[in-house]
Amino acid sequence: MRVIAGKCRSLPLKTVPGTDTRPTTDRVKETLFNMLQPYLPDCRFLDLFGGSGAIGIEALSRGAAFCCFVEQNRRAAACIRENLQFTRLSESALLLVADARQAVEQLRSEEPFDVVFMDPPYLKGLERELLERFEGAGCITDRTLFVIEASLKTDFSWLNHSGYEIIKEKKYKTNAHIFMRRTGEREE
Repeated sequence: MRVIAGKCRSLPLKTVPGTDTRPTTDRVKETLFNMLQPYLPDCRFLDLFGGSGAIGIEALSRGAAFCCFVEQNRRAAACIRENLQFTRLSESALLLVADARQAVEQLRSEEPFDVVFMDPPYLKGLERELLERFEGAGCITDRTLFVIEASLKTDFSWLNHSGYEIIKEKKYKTNAHIFMRRTGEREE
């Protein structure tokens, strides 16, 4: 795995040994960042379920001003730390070694994020739970772009009543990237 573009282009990244994480392939990552590029310059990026840190590091390499990485697995967090040091991006980053739900609570009153990327374990319903936890948080605005990496089998029909709307979807062979924003109109 490597950084695809930007100031850290072509630098190799370490990955977490084992099957606890699912690294995003370079091809999928390139497609994702081609869609994200207009949002990246000087943005504040949140990478939930950071894994090896490849997504957040790519964002920093391509112009994000800051990235907060959240990863509860200590081995994966150590990998993120090493990758940040190797790419010399540590000063633009914060690593929270915590469960994503706890991290959202911790970040509620932080400066708003422009982009929130989450790649939770597939088919466990964490996408909905985390979006609900962001409700009323100061770290999110109606302009915050959420990107969720999910299994193609993930049902997002609940979004219609959640106060979020899908603005773009990109499907791959086994997964998809769902781009969404808050609408502020939550139905009970």
